[in-house]
Amino acid sequence: MGVTEIVGVYDADAGLLGEAAYVWGKLRGTRHCGLCDITHGTVRRKGEWDRMAARLPVRVRLLHLNELDDELRDAVASSGAPVVLTREGDRWRVLLGASELDGMTGSVAAFDAAVRARLEGEST
Repeated sequence: MGVTEIVGVYDADAGLLGEAAYVWGKLRGTRHCGLCDITHGTVRRKGEWDRMAARLPVRVRLLHLNELDDELRDAVASSGAPVVLTREGDRWRVLLGASELDGMTGSVAAFDAAVRARLEGEST
């Protein structure tokens, strides 16, 4: 069975308090999320991200730590966040970990290339 969904999990909570805590930590140099850097510019989500995600062959969801169901929470607990997971049947598998996301230095193109290479590798 192939990949049916991709889920990116930010290393931050959703909501006003969660976002404020992340921004404050980022300004102080105590918080960082490589996935945030890829998907967001200074203020909002990158248009380049939205266009890339729309072209991927499977659906992509982006979630914050406080938006996870139990199944996803367990998958993230074993890998840490930020992380990009793929759903294959009834399993979640790590596609890209925190260090890989950091290495992309905010590049949507690098993310796209890495995801496509891994998805193509799984279908061969």
